[in-house]
Amino acid sequence: MNVSGRPTRTIWPSTNGTAVEIIDQTRLPHVFATARLATLDDAAHAIRAMLVRGAPLIGATTAWGMWLALRDNASDTALADAHATLLATRPTAVNLAWALDRVRAHVSLLGPAARAAAARQLAIAICDEDVALNRSIGAAGLPLIQAIAARKKSGDRVNILTHCNAGWLATVDVGTATAPIYAAHDAGIPIHVWVDETRPRNQGASLTAWELLNHGVPHTVVVDNAGGHLMQRGHVDLVIVGTDRTTATGDVCNKIGTYLKALAAHDNGVPFYVAAPSPSIDWTLRDGLREIPIEERSAREVTHLTGRFADGSVATVALTPEGSAAANPAFDVTPARLVTGLITERGVAEASEAGLQRLFPDKKN
Repeated sequence: MNVSGRPTRTIWPSTNGTAVEIIDQTRLPHVFATARLATLDDAAHAIRAMLVRGAPLIGATTAWGMWLALRDNASDTALADAHATLLATRPTAVNLAWALDRVRAHVSLLGPAARAAAARQLAIAICDEDVALNRSIGAAGLPLIQAIAARKKSGDRVNILTHCNAGWLATVDVGTATAPIYAAHDAGIPIHVWVDETRPRNQGASLTAWELLNHGVPHTVVVDNAGGHLMQRGHVDLVIVGTDRTTATGDVCNKIGTYLKALAAHDNGVPFYVAAPSPSIDWTLRDGLREIPIEERSAREVTHLTGRFADGSVATVALTPEGSAAANPAFDVTPARLVTGLITERGVAEASEAGLQRLFPDKKN
């Protein structure tokens, strides 16, 4: 997608072939900066500290992390250690384990001398596949927006509510929840996006707003608790969110607060869709509430906030009284019954085991 008019991905191999470059998302929206990952530890830190985030991008970064590890030591022991190190970085997004297992299975069939090169080629392939999947999600979700636009008066906007950042910054490119939005905008459909700020890390206000601004998509940032109010007033035509892990039965685990948006959408008759590329579907799980591990992040993300002063300087300030405890569950689970449909690269599925099996018969357990 575009950064100041220049097509850009979130992760790419360095020009000299010795490292991987990423957009440092902890610096956005105030500073656009890149970071260099040259070792396994660099990749693990980037994931853990959220220089990269979003399930698809985490998966791509772990694939590159495996290459960085195997380039230095391609033994069976080093392969196992790299897998364990990266697997421990963040527990909720299933793409992490999916990519790690895929790389390990692929290179384990080869001798140590061939492993690094094979891992590098697979990391490139995983990135390219992610972009293709997201473009297909955009094509699958576009008719949903077109149908709403067709029912409106000429020139009236389609209002879409998002939560967190499931845009191109959460993927290698294009995005998941934003893919249909970008497709509709590029097709000339009048679009307006309500951007949830998404506390505590403000991925909506900091990241989704930044990328929509760069691509020229009209949008308005709102506080997290405004979504229900907007729906009650008829200002939201549909909700599209992403997913970090979706069960085989259609339960969706996504950024904390998604469940509340789904409840409000259900109460107000607003369609609630989840953009779910197949690598984010955990075909081994059936009960999201009981089986999906929920990451508990640092309380500091709740008690402190980073922003820019009028003079351009960036600083972190405390929000809460010193000594007050804070909890920070990073995700919640939305039951399948609240999900209108899952937008996948193979089409829109009902959020149920039967609906997913219709589109993915090859994934049947």
